[in-house]
Amino acid sequence: MIKLYGGAFSRASIVHWYLEELGLPYEFVLLDMKAGKHHQPDFLAINPMGKVPAIVDGDFKIWESGAILLYLAQKYGNMPASIEKQAEMIQWVLFANATLGPGIFVETSRDKETPQLLNPLNDIFSRQPFLTGEEFTVADAAVGSMLAYIPLMLKLDLSAYPAVVDYIGRIAQRPAYIKVMSNRG
Repeated sequence: MIKLYGGAFSRASIVHWYLEELGLPYEFVLLDMKAGKHHQPDFLAINPMGKVPAIVDGDFKIWESGAILLYLAQKYGNMPASIEKQAEMIQWVLFANATLGPGIFVETSRDKETPQLLNPLNDIFSRQPFLTGEEFTVADAAVGSMLAYIPLMLKLDLSAYPAVVDYIGRIAQRPAYIKVMSNRG
């Protein structure tokens, strides 16, 4: 069984949500970050950086939310067969963590980055329900989680991006999302 290690209000919720989407059995191990449990030797053996999330799947250990999502998609999910379509999924996961998250959630860059990031996403979602087409994928877990955090964490006016708002609504109505995000921890 997969063990997911996370802290309260951490990126572990993204992995937690995706595990639910995949319907995989797992155990969620909530680390008391305030007490420094993520710096204890037993956890540092899983992630020497002392950060969450991390998973243990059998003898395999991996950390970093994007890497975990891609691993789960490749091993248990529905990664596409073609290398080009796989690269597209990887592109979106990296975009979520390296570009979208910092662009929206770093206050000093938010005003400049928001329209550059959300206008193209709005265009995509005006044509199709999910990032890569008609089906929810690992790309949606990565990008969708970042977008869904906006109304939860920021007072950012999204009225100029109605298709993004609709997408966030679609994501927020998924049973796996509701199960995890309504019980965030």
